[in-house]
Amino acid sequence: METTFPRLLLQHAAQRPGDPAMREKEYGIWQTHTWAAMAQLVEQVACGLHRAGLRRGEHMVVVGANRPRLYATVLAAQALGAIPIPLYQDAVAGESVFPINNADVRFAFAEDQEQVDKLLEIRNQCPQLCAIYYDDARGLRKYSEPGLDSLDSLIAHGTAFAEASPSFFKTEVEQARPDDAAAMFFTSGTTGHAKGVVHTHRTLLDRALAGAQFDKLTHREEVLAYLPPAWIGQNVFSYAQWLACGYVVNCPESSSTIMIDLKEIGPSYYFAPPRVFEAMLTTVMIRMEDAGWIKRKMFHGFMDLARRVGPALMDRKPVGAPDRIAYAVGNVLVYGPLRNNLGFSRVRVAYTAGEAIGPDLFAFYRSIGINLKQLYGSTETAVFVCLQPDDQARSDTVGIPISGVEIKVAANGEILVRSPGLLKEYYKNPAATAEVLTADGWYHTSDAGFLDAQGHLKIIDRVKDVGRIKGGENDGAMFAPKYVENKLKFFPYFKEVVAYGDGRERVCVMINIDFDAVGNWAERRNLPYAGYTDLAQKPEVYQLVKECVEKVNADLAADQLLAGSQVSRFLILHKELDADDGELTRTNKVRRGFIAEKYQVLADALYGGRTEQFIETQVKFEDGRSGKVSATLRIVDTKTFAPVKAAA
Repeated sequence: METTFPRLLLQHAAQRPGDPAMREKEYGIWQTHTWAAMAQLVEQVACGLHRAGLRRGEHMVVVGANRPRLYATVLAAQALGAIPIPLYQDAVAGESVFPINNADVRFAFAEDQEQVDKLLEIRNQCPQLCAIYYDDARGLRKYSEPGLDSLDSLIAHGTAFAEASPSFFKTEVEQARPDDAAAMFFTSGTTGHAKGVVHTHRTLLDRALAGAQFDKLTHREEVLAYLPPAWIGQNVFSYAQWLACGYVVNCPESSSTIMIDLKEIGPSYYFAPPRVFEAMLTTVMIRMEDAGWIKRKMFHGFMDLARRVGPALMDRKPVGAPDRIAYAVGNVLVYGPLRNNLGFSRVRVAYTAGEAIGPDLFAFYRSIGINLKQLYGSTETAVFVCLQPDDQARSDTVGIPISGVEIKVAANGEILVRSPGLLKEYYKNPAATAEVLTADGWYHTSDAGFLDAQGHLKIIDRVKDVGRIKGGENDGAMFAPKYVENKLKFFPYFKEVVAYGDGRERVCVMINIDFDAVGNWAERRNLPYAGYTDLAQKPEVYQLVKECVEKVNADLAADQLLAGSQVSRFLILHKELDADDGELTRTNKVRRGFIAEKYQVLADALYGGRTEQFIETQVKFEDGRSGKVSATLRIVDTKTFAPVKAAA
């Protein structure tokens, strides 16, 4: 696409200046920002940043939640030829030191006092950071740090500059080229330092348009922007495609009001990782358990029907007249109200990605009339590699290669991708760039998988994580930890699972229960508990978890390839895995290697045949304090099953 993000903004502002571009909820009221207003705001911020000294080719950090003024700051930096770097707003201060120093960042946008405090805390480690602009002034009235100023002040200076130099902004916008760097995203860094992934206007907009054409997106779509802007998935859905298509992006008031805001907006285009869909379903099931028996009976009866015929209806397959009529009744009594309660009444396309989604979870949403599909991509591919057509959505694949994408599978099972959306480079890291990009343009994804007979891509696991059982009756059997973890996480009682087995005789897992789901389960059984640690070690909870694990083992036994990955032993961790404790990335991916080192004593106990193990762990609380959590964890053996032989 021969254009840039700022040019698209000006194009929308010229063609439909009064149409809504973004909405922001403040104090319970939705405020609309038109395309003309957004263009004016971007010009003011850009002129203010230029006056302050931001120059073409420099980097600027932006950190905060989705807000119109954050998006305007990103566009303003791009208009000047600078490169915005969104950082995770929930990251601790120290995590920002490497990106800021790696990219020689002098300018930063911080949403509020929390983000300002974090930047000020690391300022002595980032001496070049000379200017910090904040949006929300609450709590900052008495701050007098050098270089700290409000965005309002920057806008005022920019307005004066724009009035004195009315052609400056458009001249700057016209200087940008599609192949100029448009943004840099730091990878989650499951091992070592994060890497800065550089994308151009061309790569991001090419994939944004390819995705839009695949699902026939128009300027009439409504999107809810609630995931971190630092994650490229959110960036593509609510920024790149927003400017490519010209639809409306809605920003919720806060993380605590997302579900309310979702119902009020009723988006037509929606994206969420599997954990969000899992949490929604868990909430539904908890509420149904607490409902009267008539409602419960009606719900379960119609859901049995929906599971049987709903996916076929979504896939436009033939369904008998009696079932169609019964489903229509269920739509009035159950499915429609349920979609409305979830905020999905108007959803035309919903996507999930990042992790595999459980087949029953996937089928649940499609069975009640929500067009939930899976996609495949990464930061380095500008997200869109494979998408699922409306009538070919399956839980065991991630779709077909879309426009411009080529896929091939290497001899070791690794998926290679060639696409117009590939990264330009890893910033200041030519060695890492050369590792993933071949001379003829193929990108090494590090994912293991294959294309099935229908041309759909199936992902097994990360190439480096696929291992082999060593010794015992399953000697040599394939072990795919992510596959095992995802099968277990389908159960609403499991929040996180960490599986081990490569190079060992058997598979063992460490489990995080879902505190809300298991807590509700315990309360309905009059089982008292005093917090997560106490609940996790209840014998009744261990029995519940054991039953779930053994169901997964029975499923694995039917899979000839992975029957050797059945779980032999498990324990329930005494604390929830947390990104602040280094156990998860900021995108909530398990850092399996780090956890293996941190909880070496637990791994030794699992494989050493022990029935319990004491553990004491240092933790970091939300208010910044540190403390310790300790417990004696039970270790339980589970039943495994003989592999089911395929019929002759």
